[in-house]
Amino acid sequence: MAGQSVERREILQLLAFASAAAGFPGFRRWTFACDHLYAAGARPGSAAGTYQPLFFSPREYGIVERLAEIIIPSDGTPGAREAGVSEFIDFMVASDPHLQPSFRYGVDWVEGHSHFLHSRPFLDLSAEQQADLLGHLAYRDRYRTGEEDGRAFFHLMKEWTVKGYYTSRIGLEQLGYPGLKSVWEEYVPCPHANDREHKHLPPPVS
Repeated sequence: MAGQSVERREILQLLAFASAAAGFPGFRRWTFACDHLYAAGARPGSAAGTYQPLFFSPREYGIVERLAEIIIPSDGTPGAREAGVSEFIDFMVASDPHLQPSFRYGVDWVEGHSHFLHSRPFLDLSAEQQADLLGHLAYRDRYRTGEEDGRAFFHLMKEWTVKGYYTSRIGLEQLGYPGLKSVWEEYVPCPHANDREHKHLPPPVS
């Protein structure tokens, strides 16, 4: 699933999205994340640096993490895992009740379809089996009848994986966006000097 990219005309929209998203605690790897959070490695729902999902169960989160990794793999350059895309997706879904049914149903669909095809959980499949299952959802010439719900979820997952990756510091570095250096240099330092853990910010909507 490599080769996911963003058109140059979309970069400004993504920068605006990253700026808004980074206002929440835990977004340490996003373009405009506050430096003290970035340096400390703080994450939402974390007491000691290990990410604790806010919306997904551990099983669901593992599937989301693996799907993002397949969509943007680490092929010689940092991929979705290094960019923290699964954390981004979990946080955004936890913050948006409108996204929650689609993601919960979609993750369950992938797990159920894995059992249907291979009698095993998705995370227990080989990399080749995982790629084959997703390939039928991703590529029009491989579409199969009865997998419409899976295709809809895969495209939703791809959309948020790309959005999360290219609003992270790693993703924009990989784009080689020419204005990135000046954006960082001109960005106003985090204004929350008296609340460095951002406890004053509202929690995600549950």
